[in-house]
Amino acid sequence: MSDPLLRTPLADRHEALGAKMAPFGGWHMPIQYSGIVAEHLHTRTSAGLFDLSHMGRLQITGPGATDLVQQATTNDAARLSPGAAQYSLICNEQGGVIEDLVVYRLEDGWRLIVNASNRVRVVAHLGELRERGAIDATLQDDTFDLALLGIQGPESEAILQPMVDVDLPSLRYYHAVDGRMREGNTPVTVSRTGYTGEDGFELMLSSTAALKIWDRLLEDPRVKATGLGARDTLRLEAGMPLYGHELNEDVSPYEAGLKRVVRLDKGKFVGSNALAAQSDGEPARRLVGIDFDSGAVPRAEFPVNQNGKPVGQVTSGTFSPSLKHPIAMAYVASTAAAPGAELTVTIRGSEAPARVVKLPFVPHKTKR
Repeated sequence: MSDPLLRTPLADRHEALGAKMAPFGGWHMPIQYSGIVAEHLHTRTSAGLFDLSHMGRLQITGPGATDLVQQATTNDAARLSPGAAQYSLICNEQGGVIEDLVVYRLEDGWRLIVNASNRVRVVAHLGELRERGAIDATLQDDTFDLALLGIQGPESEAILQPMVDVDLPSLRYYHAVDGRMREGNTPVTVSRTGYTGEDGFELMLSSTAALKIWDRLLEDPRVKATGLGARDTLRLEAGMPLYGHELNEDVSPYEAGLKRVVRLDKGKFVGSNALAAQSDGEPARRLVGIDFDSGAVPRAEFPVNQNGKPVGQVTSGTFSPSLKHPIAMAYVASTAAAPGAELTVTIRGSEAPARVVKLPFVPHKTKR
C-alpha cells in the first residue's frame, strides 16, 4: 500500500474553491482552479496566489552550520549576509545533481527551501554528511510547522504592502526579512523570490495565519488562486529548471547551464573533485530552449533531431500562453546547441520544425 498523500494547511481551501486536485511530490495539491491559461495570464498581468506549503523547509543551526552548508552545496554560501539568499545545488560525488534549492542566511544559521519530492532524501543526505564529518550542527525540518504562500506578478507589491509592516520597495530580489502581518500582528518572513520570472514574494508564517491571509488576499480582485499547472507553464517560459525533468543525478551543472552556481574556489564540497575535472571541457550535451512557430505540443522524452539524426530529447514542453505557440527545453548535443540551430522534434510520428533559442523565452521582470 502506498503512503497516503500529505495535505497542506490550505488543502480544504483549495477543495472549497473547486480546484482540480492531484498528487504531486507526495502531496495532495491543486493543479488548476479556473484553468491553467487563465491563471497563467493573470499572474503575468496582475497577481497569482500559490500554496507552496509542500516545499521542504529545513533549518541548520549550531557552530558547524556554515561548514555543513558549504560542504553540501555548490554555491558559496559564506558570501551571503544575513537576510540574503542564493540559488544552489546539492551534488553527488560524481557531480550529478541531487537537488536544486534556495539557501537563506539567517542571523543564527541557515534555511534551505527544497523540492517536496526530495525533502526526505535531502534530510538524509545532510544527516549523513554531518555524521561523517562530525560536524556540530543541528538539522531541523520545519515543513509541517509553517505554511508557505507565494504571490507573484506585477501587482504583487502594491497588493501585499498594506498587509505587512515590511517596507517592500526596499526589499531586494533574493533577500528576506522578518516582519509581521498587520492582521493579527502575526510573525512572517517575507522573501522577494519566486518561480515565475515575475516580481513577487513568498510568505512563511504559521498555518493558522496562512489561512487568514489566503482568504484576505483572495478578497482583492487583482489576485487569483493559481495552481501547479500554471506554475509549471510560468517557470518554463522563464527558463527555470524543474527537478526530475531538467535536473537529476545523471545531469551535471555544466550540462544544465548552471556553471554560475558552482564555486570551485570556495574549497572542497561533495562533488567538487568531479566538477573540477569537468570544468574546463565542453559537455557532450547542453540544456537549450526550443521554439516552434506552431503545431502540436512537445512533451518530455520526445526525440530531438538534426538533419534526420537524433541529437537529444525534450525535458519539458508546453503551449506558451504568453507567446501563443509551443516551447520546450531539451538536452541536445553541444554541436546542435547554438542559438538559431535548426532542429525537428518527433511529435506523434511527425517531425515538427524547431530552432534553438536563448533562455528565457519570456524576459524576467524580477526587481534587482
